[in-house]
Amino acid sequence: MSLPALAPAGATPPRPPPAVPSVAPAVPSIAPAGPGVAPLAAGPRAPSGTVPSIPSVAPIVPPIPPAAATAATPSRSTGPDLDAQQLADLEARCSRLDQLDYFEVLMLEKTATPADIKRAFYRESRTYHPDRFFQVDSRELKERINDLYKRVTEAYYVLRDDSKRKKYVTDVTGPERAQKLRFTEASEAETKAAAKKEQEEQIGTHPKGRQFFQQAQRDADAGNWAAAERNLKMALTYEPANARYKERLAEVQKQSQDESRDKGGSFKIR
Repeated sequence: MSLPALAPAGATPPRPPPAVPSVAPAVPSIAPAGPGVAPLAAGPRAPSGTVPSIPSVAPIVPPIPPAAATAATPSRSTGPDLDAQQLADLEARCSRLDQLDYFEVLMLEKTATPADIKRAFYRESRTYHPDRFFQVDSRELKERINDLYKRVTEAYYVLRDDSKRKKYVTDVTGPERAQKLRFTEASEAETKAAAKKEQEEQIGTHPKGRQFFQQAQRDADAGNWAAAERNLKMALTYEPANARYKERLAEVQKQSQDESRDKGGSFKIR
């Protein structure tokens, strides 16, 4: 076995070679794209195999001017198409609704025709129908519109009927106007009773009386005056107090006499 050679006494041992330090390559800065733009500072390198995260940047939204914001938000407090004058009119009408008759509710004269009443109802419906205001925020405005439209509908229901309108005009022009402004169930019953009475006065209450009267009318239309007179007298046996039967009998008898006189004069001339 061979032994390593020993350095001679007094000799200086050799030095190890110096270590070379590991230096990371410098990352050059990125030149600015234009004047006034600062270069990106170099940062530490990300470990190998990782993806650097990209910072999120919130979009810059310019503020909306107050005037534009007001215009962009539709107003729902006054309802569609109601101007200041209409709102004032609505408030005035609702404040005295219990004092208005149906003609005043529809803003009509008491001589209005059925066509006028129909047009007025459609006019009010186009303006104040509650379905047009279902998105309105004001509860008070909604209640006013509902109250007015209910009365408008009620007015149209009564005034479009000839018999009801006739009785209603009598009621609201009489001394009990304040109690007759609304058409109630009692008013309905009174109207039906009045219509029945009028029909009875025109035709009769007894079935046999009505039968003979109607036959007399047909005879008179055909110019058969003798038959008409005979049937009217039969009708009066069932209803002797019927003024309409008596009046019609007098008319038939006069017509029969005039016709006989005309025929007699024609016969003498010949």
